[in-house]
Amino acid sequence: MANTADIYDIAVIGGGINGCGIARDAVGRGLKVLLTEQNDLASGTSSASTKLIHGGLRYLEHYEFRLVREALIEREVLLNAAPHIIWPLRFILPHHKGLRPRWLIRIGLFLYDNLGGRKILPGTRSIDLRHDAAGAPLKPGFTHAFEYSDCWVEDARLVALNARDAAERGADIHVRTRCTSARREGDLWRLRLEGPDGQVIDAKARALVNAAGPWVSSFLGGAVGMNAPDKIRTVKGSHIVVEKLFDHDRAYIFQNADGRICFAIPYEQDFTLIGTTDADYQGEPGKVAISDAETDYLIAAANEYFQAAITRANIRWTYAGIRPLYDDGASKAQDATRDYVLRLDQKSGEAPLLSVFGGKITTYRRLAEAALEKLQPFFAGMKAPWTAQSTLPGGDFPVNAFAAQAGALQQKYPFLELKQARRLIRAYGTRAERILNNAKSAADLGRRFGPSLTEAEVNYLMDQEWARSAEDIVWRRSKLGLHMAATDIDALQTYIAGRLHATAPTALTGR
Repeated sequence: MANTADIYDIAVIGGGINGCGIARDAVGRGLKVLLTEQNDLASGTSSASTKLIHGGLRYLEHYEFRLVREALIEREVLLNAAPHIIWPLRFILPHHKGLRPRWLIRIGLFLYDNLGGRKILPGTRSIDLRHDAAGAPLKPGFTHAFEYSDCWVEDARLVALNARDAAERGADIHVRTRCTSARREGDLWRLRLEGPDGQVIDAKARALVNAAGPWVSSFLGGAVGMNAPDKIRTVKGSHIVVEKLFDHDRAYIFQNADGRICFAIPYEQDFTLIGTTDADYQGEPGKVAISDAETDYLIAAANEYFQAAITRANIRWTYAGIRPLYDDGASKAQDATRDYVLRLDQKSGEAPLLSVFGGKITTYRRLAEAALEKLQPFFAGMKAPWTAQSTLPGGDFPVNAFAAQAGALQQKYPFLELKQARRLIRAYGTRAERILNNAKSAADLGRRFGPSLTEAEVNYLMDQEWARSAEDIVWRRSKLGLHMAATDIDALQTYIAGRLHATAPTALTGR
């Protein structure tokens, strides 16, 4: 835990993508950084996305051109930074004769292709669904479609890798550590932190960043004690995962009669991910779950397009999350801005407080830069922005070299099946060898939990990525829970608990 004598330049509250992105950027500029997360990294909004790095095609209809342009630029910046966990994905947009006209879609896609200075990803093309494999799963009434590019991302891994990079640059990262009080003492913040075993630590910081996501307003009103904090609009987005609906590797984007869109995306080899919804939510953010109405909505949206009818019996998993949007007064949840808002609270002689509202996973890096720009006047000598040209841990290989990386890993460790080598490169990139180390056989990787998760990988995730439970590993650091039996997950939890107990004095070093 943080030392009581430590004075940090910046303390970041929240271990989602925005908090970890800000911590990484700040420590790389020479600042001393503390980050605390009350649960696991990415345990809230950042692991409940549709898992896309995209410009947001539908935001063009709301005239959010700045947001779309910034997101489109970031799409290729992030692809270059993390080609192991981010990769290109082609989307099929069938033309629905009763909804948006073809000319309007064509104009929107023209803007989408050209607003962001696209260099790597291929552009839009028209396809005849009667002669393209993408048309086979669809109802015969859909004959024409557009195909365009965006990217897929392993969202929770993106968070973990930002935290890992921040820690390697010197940041202190503490999971399952809640900030219960934050009070100004002149030009410093005094923080009271409660760790996972009840230990209480005081820390000081010259600036406080509130990146608590769905808890951003409650943190201001509670721990900080502000009387009238800015409000967020908590909008729930839910997803269902069903048995695989098609065999090709492209995704679908469907128009719905209510003006929204719905995605159907290849997921974890054997499944299809369908989402998302937009519904205002008033409950506790940590207890969010898909509703029956949302389930019916997503099933109906998919059944409008696919020939094979989906029922509840096809659902293998569901998840839901809260989008902590800035409350801009929009009448409908789907119309609320997805842009981020940064609020700086500071009076002369006082320590600054920066609160982060909203944002998209695609624009987290730019949000972090904008946050540091707001705080720059308080830190003489802060280094220049640096993250645009940097890679995340394991991402130091070319965008088009994934297959070569997987092949090289299998060649070096011939006991690996190609499927396992591909999964390890997808998750860890060039750092996969840190898990395999000097192994000469599968037995050298230790106990196996389910089809492919080994003791060596579990140890790595605990030691390097702050995993503290089976849930952390099988539903956030990976989605291996979809492929594991309940008994495998129980055995994993028992192993983790035993290892944590055996290493209790050093289990939470923060580095």
